[in-house]
Amino acid sequence: NMIVMTPADANECRQMLSTGFDYAGPAAVRYPKDLDSISQMGKDFTTLAIGKGEIRREGAGIAFLVFGTLLQTVLECGQRLNATVANMRFVKPLDRELIIKLALRHELLVTVEDNVVAGGAGSAVNETLASEGLPCRILSLGLPDSFIPHGGREELLALLGLDTSGITEAVRNALKRLTCKTIQSV
Repeated sequence: NMIVMTPADANECRQMLSTGFDYAGPAAVRYPKDLDSISQMGKDFTTLAIGKGEIRREGAGIAFLVFGTLLQTVLECGQRLNATVANMRFVKPLDRELIIKLALRHELLVTVEDNVVAGGAGSAVNETLASEGLPCRILSLGLPDSFIPHGGREELLALLGLDTSGITEAVRNALKRLTCKTIQSV
């Protein structure tokens, strides 16, 4: 009964801390050290609906499912590719309804997380699709299961292909070679 939340920004982190405080069971909020400016935070604490994501941009063909702080980067990619972008907010429980809706309406799902791909949120989305029997093409982008060199966050994200250019290129390459049901990239 544990919930795991991944805020996209400082204001959402605040809302998730409130959500976790109000939740009757164990709750975790996963966030990096350098969330955006706290000056953009609201003053009120609100509680989010447990396990519910939100569509942040409507598009066609491609749907991004974003877990965490890469949302702004992916919104830029969504603009370039005319893709739908969903802020998933929760790794556990996943918004199964939203995942299924996006899988039925899009040719390619792309999960993006600043976490290890192996056993991460993208893997959970794959499991959800498999349990529903949905034949959907999926590209999972995130960190490799290896040591990451030391460096600044932006520098490392670019090195790992998790900046706007890297994500856009990975999606374009995946679209060129879509011959199997699942493509995994790290």
